[in-house]
Amino acid sequence: MRTHYCGLIDEALIGETVTLCGWVNTNRVQSHVVFTDLRDHEGVAQVVVDSDMGALFQVASALSVESCVRVTGTVRARQSVNDKIRTGRVEVLAAEIEVLNKAEPLPFHAHENPGEETRLKYRYLDLRRPEMQRMQRTRIRLVQALRRWLDARGFQDIETPILTKATPEGARDFLVPARMHPGEFYALPQSPQLFKQILMVAGFDRYYQIARCFRDEALRADRQLEFTQLDMEFAWVRERDVQDAVEGMIRAVFKEVVDVDLAEPFPRMTWAEAMRRYGSDKPDLRIDLELVDVAEQVADSGFSVFAAAAADADGRVCALRIPGGASLSRKQIDEYAAHAAKFGAKGLAYVKISEAGEVASPIQKFFDEARFAALLRHVGAGNGDLVFFGAGKYATVSDFMGAVRLKAGRDFGRVAEGWKPLWVTDFPMFEWDEEAQRYVALHHPFTAPAVDDIDDLRANARSAVSRGYDMVLNGNEIGGGSIRIHRPEMQSAVFELLGIGAEEAEAKFGFLLDALKYGAPPHGGIAFGIDRIAALMAGTDSIRDVIAFPKTTSAQCLMTGAPSPIADAQLAEVHVAVRARD
Repeated sequence: MRTHYCGLIDEALIGETVTLCGWVNTNRVQSHVVFTDLRDHEGVAQVVVDSDMGALFQVASALSVESCVRVTGTVRARQSVNDKIRTGRVEVLAAEIEVLNKAEPLPFHAHENPGEETRLKYRYLDLRRPEMQRMQRTRIRLVQALRRWLDARGFQDIETPILTKATPEGARDFLVPARMHPGEFYALPQSPQLFKQILMVAGFDRYYQIARCFRDEALRADRQLEFTQLDMEFAWVRERDVQDAVEGMIRAVFKEVVDVDLAEPFPRMTWAEAMRRYGSDKPDLRIDLELVDVAEQVADSGFSVFAAAAADADGRVCALRIPGGASLSRKQIDEYAAHAAKFGAKGLAYVKISEAGEVASPIQKFFDEARFAALLRHVGAGNGDLVFFGAGKYATVSDFMGAVRLKAGRDFGRVAEGWKPLWVTDFPMFEWDEEAQRYVALHHPFTAPAVDDIDDLRANARSAVSRGYDMVLNGNEIGGGSIRIHRPEMQSAVFELLGIGAEEAEAKFGFLLDALKYGAPPHGGIAFGIDRIAALMAGTDSIRDVIAFPKTTSAQCLMTGAPSPIADAQLAEVHVAVRARD
């Protein structure tokens, strides 16, 4: 139907006849001429129809925006050059215009950016917008670059099942009723984790897959019910073997896709150091603010909140100095306290030092003059600064003070330009769940502990370190992995520490335990979030912008109306009955 793409015509085609297909981007009707910008996925071309062209002029005048049109005409030099677009030095003098499909009045135009609900309801129109086209293509180039890099290095692309066994140990599974097995269900995979480990047992050595994964969890800007990850697994490896390989891959694809040179090598930081300095296991190193522990300096203060946390083995008291923060009003300080409360803070103490050196603080009265001065010296506070303090349980304080750090970095313009990658290593093996009164795996139950001795792991479970590692970029975890457990005895011991008894372990993971008995090699891997990396490359905060058909935060597809009720007859076929909510 066409000879050329709209966005690719140039001066080399002057004098030639071309046929273009696209959508009417704009249509400017003047008394003697009609200028129509015709748009396809490559860009825009200006089409011209003069008034002396009779019926053709009438057709061009009546074109509605976003109508689907085919134009045949002659390329000529453009009188008014537009250097902002690739085709800005030429135009097409139309000889024929065929309206292939007239567009009805639009809910919004391609140059507009309406609310997200409107965008998602009319996603086909939203995706026509040049900015959305750019972001989708960034994702496409990312996946192409990853495949090229992996294929060139002998990785094997192997598909794993979508209909699999429910093994709930993290987010909720999506369940699929099995029609041929009444009362039984498949689960959609949260990841290909167990299959890729079994592929290592099976001798495939280096595996990858661009895998579709599913998790029934609450949504936000960086979460979706269904998402895509680059899944990788290596046999006969230690941590650095995996890390060095995939670091080279990420460096290569960033250079290819967005022409960014990432640091070589990536810096490394233990989980403990990341939490201590930044209050996060995915610190944004573009922000130069750091947390400072002050438990020793406040242990003998008269402020019971500080003193109690300082005396608690699981407690923390830390400070965050914000240069120039004294400019904040009391209302703005209260806004920081409200922000911290979202992350578990029961309060946010502060010290404000004016440019003249005057101190204002609700906690100053709990210290003698010398101790208070020593505290301020310890955190490096000076004139014009604001210091926030957090106290409580270590994990909670780290969370909310880390959130305050990020907010302060943005508010005070302390987010540096550029890209700051990082490896975070030596994660805790377990977290203690107070509500369930049991350990839970920080990464997943198949991550190997740093110790090989099972008795040592059992005796020191609370402080045990895993062989897990995350790749972080600009405060986003873009990849997470570990060396896996490859001995069945250690895997059974970890299940036991997680409160998974032998019978339950056999029912849920018996196939894995069996596979580990037959010469499973040491192996490890990593998974990268394609959606998140694409969003970073495209410069958007929301992964929904780089997913063609995402769900809303209420887990709906506004375009198709999913999820939707199912007819009783169809439910009966799969032996399912829907019970009304109480």
